[in-house]
Amino acid sequence: MIHKFEHPLNEKIRIYLRIEFFLKQLCLSSQFTENLQYLLFFRSLFDLLEIFEQIQLKSELAKDIEKQRLIYANWLHVDGVDQAILVKILQEVDCVYGELINAERFGQSLKEDRFLSAIRQRFNLPGGFFCFDLPALGHWLHLPVDQKNADTSLWMHTLKPLADALKLWLKLARETGHFHAEKACNGFFQGDTEGANILRLKIPMDYGAYPMISGHKNRFAIKFINFKTGQASTQDINFELAVCC
Repeated sequence: MIHKFEHPLNEKIRIYLRIEFFLKQLCLSSQFTENLQYLLFFRSLFDLLEIFEQIQLKSELAKDIEKQRLIYANWLHVDGVDQAILVKILQEVDCVYGELINAERFGQSLKEDRFLSAIRQRFNLPGGFFCFDLPALGHWLHLPVDQKNADTSLWMHTLKPLADALKLWLKLARETGHFHAEKACNGFFQGDTEGANILRLKIPMDYGAYPMISGHKNRFAIKFINFKTGQASTQDINFELAVCC
């Protein structure tokens, strides 16, 4: 069995990966097919709103998408590059970029939604999401399934430009790195890179160790920790590493 692990090398990418995680949780929990899934849905939604209020995410993501477009555009008419695939990628980038630029500020409609505003504050309190604390939530949970699905679909639709742009950017960023076999001697590995954003690792579970990573876009260090002892591993660990820009 393989442990797949990703680590961001700057704060912006850390935020991107967190948002990707919350968006996946929204999709998985949005149908409320199991009891208490609504907790995961609203918790993820409100965590996203917290992030939107802290940074100018739309402008940052738009700049990163534009940088990718310029990089791929420079490969047009270069010998050895599959031009058909490249043109398709550029068309997708242009489409996603246009939708992103024309979208409202992330979370604006959600913040203005009367029901969400009424329950959001209580979700920030330990155990504050019980129906006796939030009777409006209790009422909403007893609405017909079709009505609840319509509400969740509407809320998630407002996030579609973000989801599409982030999914494409992360996909293209991850594809810049190719996995290579590496060895952490005595459980330690370090490397140099230039302008990297994400480290991706594949680690056999047989070692019983997980990575602790520190670094930035130009240099990084990986120290493997024994899961059972919590101490630094002293064994040589073979793993695969991809450095993504």
